Amino acid sequence: MVDNELIYSNMTSSGLSGLSDIYGIGNDIEREVQKQKVHIRFQKTGPRSITIVEGLEDDLDIKRIARAFKKSFNCASSIHIDKAGNEVIKLQGNHLHDVRDWLIQQEIITQKEASDRIVIHGLL
Repeated sequence: MVDNELIYSNMTSSGLSGLSDIYGIGNDIEREVQKQKVHIRFQKTGPRSITIVEGLEDDLDIKRIARAFKKSFNCASSIHIDKAGNEVIKLQGNHLHDVRDWLIQQEIITQKEASDRIVIHGLL
């Protein structure tokens, strides 16, 4: 099991908590950041397949999560930057439901939020 304290960065370093004190809008911004959807895609090219995970929060340590995926699923993992400048994790093989279950198990996304926040594209 991965230590959640190592995955999450300090949320107050983003400066969002200070906005709520001054303008009263920080909590709305924090809620919006937390409600970002995580897209898990399956892509097959010939005999090879990859799973793409995108939309994870900025306060998460993507490098640690990719390493944890690699160890948990016994596959190759890498981090890429998409056209919008966001970090994307690519895993070798079909791990659509494994990634979903891992995110819930590590409490990165709660069971209640999972149906709203996790979007699976590809094979079901």
